[in-house]
Amino acid sequence: MVFLSLVASHSQLDLETVAQLSASANGLAAASTNGSAVINGAVVLATCNRFEVYADVENVEEATEQLVNELAANTELSADFLTRRLTALEGEPVISHLFSVGAGLDSAVVGEREIAGQVRRALTQAQQEKTTTSNLTRLFQNATRAAKDVGSRTQLGSQGKSVVSVALDLAEELMNENRSWEDQDIVLFGTGSYAGATIALLKERGVKRISVYSHSGRAADFTDKRGGFPLSNEQLPQALRESDVIIGCSGGGNRLDSAALTELRVKGHSLIAIDMALTNDFDPALAQLDGVDLITLESVRMAAPTEQALAVHDATRIVTQAAREFSASQREREADHAIVALRAHTKTVLDSEVAKVRAQHGCTAAAEEVELAMRRMMRQLLHVPTVRARELAAQGRTDEYVAALETLYGLDLSEPLGNTTALSTTTVQSPSAEDVSCPAVPAEQSA
Repeated sequence: MVFLSLVASHSQLDLETVAQLSASANGLAAASTNGSAVINGAVVLATCNRFEVYADVENVEEATEQLVNELAANTELSADFLTRRLTALEGEPVISHLFSVGAGLDSAVVGEREIAGQVRRALTQAQQEKTTTSNLTRLFQNATRAAKDVGSRTQLGSQGKSVVSVALDLAEELMNENRSWEDQDIVLFGTGSYAGATIALLKERGVKRISVYSHSGRAADFTDKRGGFPLSNEQLPQALRESDVIIGCSGGGNRLDSAALTELRVKGHSLIAIDMALTNDFDPALAQLDGVDLITLESVRMAAPTEQALAVHDATRIVTQAAREFSASQREREADHAIVALRAHTKTVLDSEVAKVRAQHGCTAAAEEVELAMRRMMRQLLHVPTVRARELAAQGRTDEYVAALETLYGLDLSEPLGNTTALSTTTVQSPSAEDVSCPAVPAEQSA
């Protein structure tokens, strides 16, 4: 088993592309795992500014190709584009990344708490669709636990800020003190999940008049589901002329030019422009226009709660430690099949010798004492090899342990022996069962 993750976030792709990927989230995990020989399970984390696939795979290269092809089949993006633009993580970096994401350390506004709930819901969705595995479930549960520790043991994210909420706070500070959000005419660019989160927060603040424009022509469908008024190409100029706040959540490459906006605007009518797109929906030169205040992602980052310096340090320490402990526990599990094989081998030898004692001495007290002594001795002999297996696995040296067992005992450990999650219940039937009628030694006394 190897963890694999394909990552697309606000720091790598424009928000419109991330939205396209997020739109393909439904059914992606099921489609990727159904009948696949290399993908055991998958969990999809899709948010306003992030799309990530976490998978439990047998072969990283083949699994990556399958996931990329599945994504390409459900979006308008080519497999070649996705291969070049998605970040692929493998093994322990997957663990560290998810733990950081869940704690809000990888967010545009560091410490935002919404992401922790999104990580938790992603796992729940995968469990409902039966696409997760025990390894992925433990990964997400431990990431959620680490996020809770960050929330309870540090001040990070105590204000529950998000990128959009910080941007709207900045805008509110710039508004005419005689006007509230209820008095504002808003024009929103974009129809992705990020735009959806923005319109929800605007409504929470009491905004009544929200117009939505989409270069792709999806404004009508968007407003049917979320409210607002859809703008056509012909209606956009008039809406911009009268607007108080414009918000860019598209990032599709179509930029509102400062010169064109100057021609449209009513002289003396102030404007607040909030550009949440990495590739800029609005010309940066808007900031030079009279009566126009421009808020960008960089503005948001600078305005995020400043108490975070020490809190980020503490949160990072907690997350790093939690990720390290989880990685060690996963490595220890890699040794389970070797431990099972060693126990099965020793029990076979032990039961063979016990059968000889019973056959020779019958069900006498002496025979029973010999059997108890042999089982105690075997239990003691197995203790150190079992402990060493855990220790070496935690150090990433499972291969050395396996090689030693194969050399010393002649075992073939090329394939795990069935389910290794219940080591304590592994038993081997005594070969003397048909010939000897003596009662078996109680299970708790066996090796």
